[in-house]
Amino acid sequence: MHRRMHLVMIVPMKRTLLAVLLMATPEVAFAQAEAPLQTRVETILKGAGPGTRFGLVVADDSGREIVAVNPDGRFIPASNTKMFTTAAAYNVMQGLDQPDTEGGTTIALQGKDVILTGFGDARMSSAADCKINCLATLADAVAAKTKRVRHIIADATLWPDVRWSPGMSWNNVAERSGTGVAALSLDSNELALTVKPSYGGMPAIIGIASDYFTIDNRATTIARGPNTLDVKRLPFERRVILFGQIAAGDPTDKIALGIDDPAHYAAWRLAAMFKERGVKVKGEIRSRYKEAPPPFPIIALSSCPKRGCPEPVPVVILARLTPPPLAEDIKTINKVSQNLHADLLVRRLGGGLDGGLASIEKMLTSAGVPRTAYDFSDGSGMSTYNRTAPRGTVTFLRWVKAQPWGAAWRASLPIGGVDGTIGRRFKGTSLEGRIFAKTGGLNATAALSGYMIGKSGRELTFSILANDMPAGTRATATMDAALIAISEAN
Repeated sequence: MHRRMHLVMIVPMKRTLLAVLLMATPEVAFAQAEAPLQTRVETILKGAGPGTRFGLVVADDSGREIVAVNPDGRFIPASNTKMFTTAAAYNVMQGLDQPDTEGGTTIALQGKDVILTGFGDARMSSAADCKINCLATLADAVAAKTKRVRHIIADATLWPDVRWSPGMSWNNVAERSGTGVAALSLDSNELALTVKPSYGGMPAIIGIASDYFTIDNRATTIARGPNTLDVKRLPFERRVILFGQIAAGDPTDKIALGIDDPAHYAAWRLAAMFKERGVKVKGEIRSRYKEAPPPFPIIALSSCPKRGCPEPVPVVILARLTPPPLAEDIKTINKVSQNLHADLLVRRLGGGLDGGLASIEKMLTSAGVPRTAYDFSDGSGMSTYNRTAPRGTVTFLRWVKAQPWGAAWRASLPIGGVDGTIGRRFKGTSLEGRIFAKTGGLNATAALSGYMIGKSGRELTFSILANDMPAGTRATATMDAALIAISEAN
């Protein structure tokens, strides 16, 4: 999700549920407590106020629906989308618990040119303390072979070039939530900008690890007040405008800047490593991507003279990285809701975005989910074109439980009050440590779907979504209160 949507009100959930019930007179509150569970849940959801549209389905361990609110309505799921992407990976790919031999990055020489080629790995690092899957390993391989190269060519032609999925908001491009998606990636295709306060009325103090971006610093320090820092940048520009305010005494703020040309950035960092190793680069830093196929056949005309074409220069691979198991990355995707890694994973499922989405559709067909219950345009949930229905999601989640890989996939979900994106939710409630679910959040959107243990010890499967929230309102406390009420009644 976008960083400006991270700020949520953390409210103790037991108190939230009581507050909902005590808004009425004692007589009405007593009547609510005695009312059917469906009615009580609907009353709680109405407490969110007008405008917000809810969808909710909860099924018991036999599959019987015990609560259903707008069960077949279509909602923007936000990062609930990652559930479908990561489950499809378990459904389609083999050996997810083994080193990722099909991913990784290679480095090669083609004559005097260095060719850096990506195969969809999300985790290659250029950090100084990198121990595994490191760009430095590839730089060392070249330095051991030669001290002079011509061009550095970064190859991201594994899939058609769809760096941003349809339906993603353009204003997210400047930061990590909207960074470009490419088969050659480095450092999660983001660059950290740090901002700390100075003195009242003075510019904020900035720091950045490299000069890949130029920072136009318009941020100021104020005596007190909220942190309103933000950044903006036009696509494919490397000038970033930092604006807003930070209060004196505030901690350092970290903003992860998104990168539009991930392959170029990887080659740019490689060039810096060559310089450290005494390898001279005489040519240019270039990136190349694969264009989408044309809608009609093209007849290729030879540009070679009658005497024939010259022999191609052979490519000699010097080294290839083998990343850690993809199962570890799936846990990262679901626990912390990592967008880029999810969008790379969906492309790996089917040789590009379209093929990956087809793999998800095939899985959901096998799971018995109606085609009207979903539409997906990406693997992360950043697309506003995505839609899911609560009933279809519960059908999917119950199907996952029955798969041989279901337990491994479920272990990747955040745990309420314990870790991941719900590590601060449900603390001190009956669901602390007893709810395992994926979050979702975009503008005017919230979602939570997964499994929870009821008071009786029975497992419930659920999906709750909120869309169309009026500006300045939140739905998470209301959603959590509804789930707590359901779990305590079962």
